Amino acid sequence: MPLAIEPLHPALCRRPRLRQYDKTGADLCDALGSKRSGALGVALDVYHIWWDPELLPQIARAGKDRLLAFHVCDWLVPTRDILNDRGMMGDGIIDIKSVRSAVEAQGFAGYSEIEIFSEDWWSKPMAEVLRTCIERHRSAV
Repeated sequence: MPLAIEPLHPALCRRPRLRQYDKTGADLCDALGSKRSGALGVALDVYHIWWDPELLPQIARAGKDRLLAFHVCDWLVPTRDILNDRGMMGDGIIDIKSVRSAVEAQGFAGYSEIEIFSEDWWSKPMAEVLRTCIERHRSAV
């Protein structure tokens, strides 16, 4: 069973020592001695990593054998809650298509997992949420 490390947005890192691994988590994989066997890698959540000026080089550094998961949603402006005010893909400012292209350029062929932590979306009927997820995944991801 592979272990995926998910870097968090700096606003969610309460321990200063964790901040050195804000990027893709490749540093932490290196520190743990990963032999790039596919057993240890990263889960890239665009909500946490979109802002990083080193994002594209870090995705390339991780490479196919360390890219284990890809999570999509969007960053709303303004954001009312740093954790639970995520937007549906295409409603915010993240260039999801560019991040997805960079991940796929490394050979990642897994799912793009939709993670909409949102009080607004949680309050809507499930059929509407699912329909919107499908439409937005096709158009914005």
